[in-house]
Amino acid sequence: MAFDYKVTGKAFDLRVLRRVLGLVSDYKWTFSRALILTVLTAIVGPAIPFVVRYAIDHYIMVKDFNGLQNYAAIILGLLVTQVFIGYSQSYTTSWLGQMAILRLRRKMFQHILHFRLKVYDRTPVGTMITRTVSDIETIADIFGEGFFSILSDVLVMAVALGIMFYTNWKLSLVSLSVLPFLWIAAYFFKEGIKKSFQDVRTQVGRLNAFLQEHITGMQIVQVFNREDEEMGKFKKINELHRNANIRSIFAYSIFFPVIEVLSAVSIALMVWYAAGAIVTSTMTFGVLVGFILYLNLLFRPIRQIADKFNTLQMGIVSGDRVFQVLDEEDAIPDLGNLVPELKGKVEFKNVNFGYNDDSLVLKDISFTIDEGKTLAIVGHTGAGKSSIINLINRLYAYQNGQILIDDLKIEDLKLEWLRKNIAVVLQDVFLFSDTILNNIRLFNDKISKNEIIHAAKLVGAHDFIERLPGGYDYQVQERGATLSTGQRQLISFIRAIIQNPKILILDEATSSIDQETEEMIQHATEVLLKGRTSIVIAHRLSTIQNASQIIVMDKGEIKERGTHDQLLAHGGLYRQLYELQFTELVL
Repeated sequence: MAFDYKVTGKAFDLRVLRRVLGLVSDYKWTFSRALILTVLTAIVGPAIPFVVRYAIDHYIMVKDFNGLQNYAAIILGLLVTQVFIGYSQSYTTSWLGQMAILRLRRKMFQHILHFRLKVYDRTPVGTMITRTVSDIETIADIFGEGFFSILSDVLVMAVALGIMFYTNWKLSLVSLSVLPFLWIAAYFFKEGIKKSFQDVRTQVGRLNAFLQEHITGMQIVQVFNREDEEMGKFKKINELHRNANIRSIFAYSIFFPVIEVLSAVSIALMVWYAAGAIVTSTMTFGVLVGFILYLNLLFRPIRQIADKFNTLQMGIVSGDRVFQVLDEEDAIPDLGNLVPELKGKVEFKNVNFGYNDDSLVLKDISFTIDEGKTLAIVGHTGAGKSSIINLINRLYAYQNGQILIDDLKIEDLKLEWLRKNIAVVLQDVFLFSDTILNNIRLFNDKISKNEIIHAAKLVGAHDFIERLPGGYDYQVQERGATLSTGQRQLISFIRAIIQNPKILILDEATSSIDQETEEMIQHATEVLLKGRTSIVIAHRLSTIQNASQIIVMDKGEIKERGTHDQLLAHGGLYRQLYELQFTELVL
């Protein structure tokens, strides 16, 4: 399934919360310590008003200042303890949050590494980045500012309510008579903030996807003079993001003043009732002061819980989006365990394949490449040539048929071993933002620099690399933007040679380079192809005339097959393509 921007789950999904808390299952002692600190917070907080009430009635009212000093020391000790517990709880819960997102990011990246490429075909890169970075970052707040903080506030309120009713149940009922109005306000606030927060996460994903796509494709934007139009689109997306945040701010701006008003009304009702009771000596002044402090313990957490609940809810929404990716089962199954001594025979038997089940791009494809031979595939754009190599590498799964290597089904071969023995040179070369050395060895330290230099000399690329600042340590910019197309192709070619593969695939490897560079690659190709099974996909038919076998594809089907001379003599589609290219060269 695709990752829908709008799928966010429930307002408060306990299933997602349990999965998030399960991320720290290896840190049971730390989790238990956080719970213990949470309980201690619920004890120490309400204990302070209790001690203050007792000190007023038994020492201040009777002017016993010596006894008051002892209670002042107790109150100070409770305050210091409260600060220490608060610090310890904050640090412990934040630590748990960081451990959770560390573990989750590792799990997430490990998971997306094994997706079939069709997942990325249908998912914007910015969306996947949002899931992996900002959504996971938000999950950390479930620990630091969400679950434990809410639990602490709830326990504090429960203890405070218990003490209040134990002390004077009538005064408690008067003080809490505003609670029905508070519940109503909290309900509408919860519903409003739920929708706005879901919308915020949706707009963040869309904003990231838009920016990533347009920064990557900035050359197209500028070449076609689309700056104003794309700016207009960005303004609309940015405004939607702004409006989503404003809706959440609006909910806060209503809810918090309502809490303040209800808190003031509660205190006013309590003072009104307590004044009469104090006059008739049925209540002490210390009880009144204590109740004011208890009400503060009730209403302050209510205000904070609203904020923390939304933090928790935002984390759960993000967690639901992250787990949606982790639950995606469209990974490449690696159930094979065969690692034979590879010879290199490749065979397709009646293979049908489509990037979706509705339309096939390869139809009943069958061919055999004997060990050490070269198969060339030609045809118009969209004929299905590149799809063949995607299937050999198991980047996509075919619908039916069989693909065999040395008469063994590729699904029975260990995936890592299969790809290790197949090297691919693509037309669109991707280079990482790193040194040329690391781009060739792909961060495999087992490949020595001397091996890389030898391969570069074989290709004829050593001289141009040495002329670059730093030589093989030259820092390649993103996607190799500072190198020419030909230079990137040569680096890609070295990258293939250094693997010493049994099967080599060249996908339009010489279609975008100049004549001089092509001559260097052609020489290296002759050396490289010797003794290896090779599949060459090319528009330039002059480069494949010596292939052992050529197949001509059109609209996903094999229309012709044979050697260069046989296909020319046949006078079919291959001859038309050849004569068309010959005419273009003459012109």
